[in-house]
Parts: sequence; structure tokens; C-alpha cells
Amino acid sequence: MANYLLTINGQQTSVEADADTPLLWVIRDTLKLYGTKYGCGIAQCGACTVHIDGTPVRSCVVPISRMEGKKIITIEGLSKTGDHPVQEAWKSIDVPQCGYCQSGQIMSAVALLDRIPVPSEEDIQRAMKGNICRCGTYPRIVKAIQQAAKPQDS
Repeated sequence: MANYLLTINGQQTSVEADADTPLLWVIRDTLKLYGTKYGCGIAQCGACTVHIDGTPVRSCVVPISRMEGKKIITIEGLSKTGDHPVQEAWKSIDVPQCGYCQSGQIMSAVALLDRIPVPSEEDIQRAMKGNICRCGTYPRIVKAIQQAAKPQDS
């Protein structure tokens, strides 16, 4: 066991964990942030997606020992009140069905819109292809991302 100084959602915190403990379990079990979900444990479904230094990453396969000095954002860190533009679009379009995958979907969508403020449908499909929705709400996910997209400056 070792102590790690992490910056999660803008707050520095010290956690004690084995070096190979996946970030997901530190987020959920140690820090009690339950928005990030466990789906597959092998980085294939996207339910555990968080941002590390602005990049969407599957937290189920990232060891805590590699997280010192990184800025980690979970779904809880997007907005204190749940009113991030992507979260608002998700509510407006009524995207979730069961909802289990949605925090990972939202985190991937936010990263996409940070990179490409007005993505094409092809950009959206490419960015979201690693996030699995067992309920098949993909058309609503695309529509919500399009709604949340920032208008281009003229």
C-alpha cells in the first residue's frame, strides 16, 4: 500500500491503495463517487469513462500509481448542479433508458465537444463507438450531442 495525492474534480485528496488498484475502484470505493460505473473491467464498454488531463479514459484499467499529477474529472465534476450543456441536452432529449452507461457516454461526448465544438454525425459516431448502450439509445445520444454542440462563431 502507498499514499497517492490525486486531483479529482478540482480537489486534491490523498488516498491509500495498492499501486495496481484501478482508478475506478479508488473513485467508487475510496472516494464514494458513484457516478462512474463498472461495466466490463477490460476497457471495452465505456461505462467507467472519466477525463484524465482532458482525455476520455477507461478508469477500470488505469492503475492508481499513474495518476499522481494528473487532473481527473468524473461525471460529478462536470457540474455541481448537473447543468453542464451536455447533461442538459441529455435531459432534453430524454436519452437514458436504463441509464447505466450514461455517465460514460456523457464523459465521451463532453471530450468530443471540447475537441470539435460542432461535430459532424461521422465525428460523433467515431468518438462514441467505444461506448456501449445495451438499451440501444444511440440515435438519441447523437441528437443530444448535436443539441449540445456550440454554434460556430461567424
